[in-house]
Amino acid sequence: MSPTRLLVPLALTLLAACATQPAQNVTVEKQSECPVQLHSGQNLIVILPSNPTTGYRWAIQDSAGGVLRSLGPEVYRNPEDAGVVGAAGVSTWRFQTFATGTGRLRLTSQQPWAPEVLPVETFDCAISVN
Repeated sequence: MSPTRLLVPLALTLLAACATQPAQNVTVEKQSECPVQLHSGQNLIVILPSNPTTGYRWAIQDSAGGVLRSLGPEVYRNPEDAGVVGAAGVSTWRFQTFATGTGRLRLTSQQPWAPEVLPVETFDCAISVN
């Protein structure tokens, strides 16, 4: 059997495996980037401006639980070059799709001790997984 006859099926198998792999992470930093189209198994990273020193925190109100699952808690970081105490930073959430369908990912920024006060910001994103 010639090596070419062995390599062709192997090459086709590798190409098929690559074609079925979902694209890497999808990052959303603005509500204007919504709605978001994802594939099953793909990661969604949401990055929003945040400054917890003001007392305002982002909280998930609707997690698109039918199509997304959380990959961990919110991660906050402030820019290292700010050099100012209390400088604003970013909050990051990571999700992974696990089922086809649609859902809404909605986060609000408000003071946790005053839930009756309207949020100062809302991030509302339609999610579609196919």
